[in-house]
Amino acid sequence: MPKTIAAFGEVMMRLQVPGYASLAQESHLNYSFSGTGVNIASAVARFGHASYLVSTLPDNPLGEAAISYLRKLGIGTSLISRGGKYVGMYFLENGFGVRPGRVTYTDRLGSSFNTAEDAIYDFDAIAEKIDMIHFCGITLSMNDTVRGQMKVLARKVKQSGGMVVFDCNYRPSLWGADRYDFAKPHYEEMLSLADIVFMNEKDAIHILGMETTREDRHEQLQELIPKVAAKYNITVASGTHRKINGDNTHSLQGYLYTDGAFHFSQTLTFSVHDRIGAGDAYASGVIHGISEGYEPGRTVDFAAAAAMLAHTVTGDTPTANEREVIQAMSHHMSDVER
Repeated sequence: MPKTIAAFGEVMMRLQVPGYASLAQESHLNYSFSGTGVNIASAVARFGHASYLVSTLPDNPLGEAAISYLRKLGIGTSLISRGGKYVGMYFLENGFGVRPGRVTYTDRLGSSFNTAEDAIYDFDAIAEKIDMIHFCGITLSMNDTVRGQMKVLARKVKQSGGMVVFDCNYRPSLWGADRYDFAKPHYEEMLSLADIVFMNEKDAIHILGMETTREDRHEQLQELIPKVAAKYNITVASGTHRKINGDNTHSLQGYLYTDGAFHFSQTLTFSVHDRIGAGDAYASGVIHGISEGYEPGRTVDFAAAAAMLAHTVTGDTPTANEREVIQAMSHHMSDVER
């Protein structure tokens, strides 16, 4: 049944170079607003849930533009606080063939979200309003204040009987020189608070320092994920494996581990228009499947199809509804829907 689902995270302005040009070549940029929390909240709203973003935006025309954009996506904005002066920004150059896409951030640590004090959020009221909340490892990497807010809010939601979702989303460049030693205790604390976790074997090895003698990724996954789930009392662990093919297509397979068993999606191969945000689409598919009581195999197939569809639209934010994802699961293709 539909749930009330929130995501805690920063709203960022995305400035995209048109086509496949570089920043040095192009003189025009297209802007929109995004962020992991935005993507998750928008996607679950499309699936029929009541969704909210917990964040802070500046009380100026830029903040108003962001609020307007979020409302168009179906995201509830009543849990967004106002303060500070800035939003974080990033520049996106699309990759093609052997040239990877490139993201360049501005000083996001100075944004309204990343400078907000604890007092700006009513953690108890937020926890009482929602059934589930999503947190991201990118947010965890920002600063001690934001990390503290995440942990407090996660505990409040758990105390209120809600579910906590945590996506490891580990980005080494955001954690500094001693990144592994610094990041590990924060990840361990969030994992211990989470019911649903998005990760794969690379996270277990690089963040948690787990060891394996196996060389095949699939075998590493099946060895390490049960150990992580048992250690941190995780109900559901899920994630994807991606392969980039020589013809510029991608192949993706999702996994879901719960009740001591693995469930794998079909391997989907597809062309890529815009891959930013596809991981959030996958996560939202798992969240929806669990909320609706899908059996695990159907949940992971639904999530993989949602991720595939996210590669076909411009922008970070998934746009597919439940019917469209189910249609993609059945491989029903049509030239034009009439």
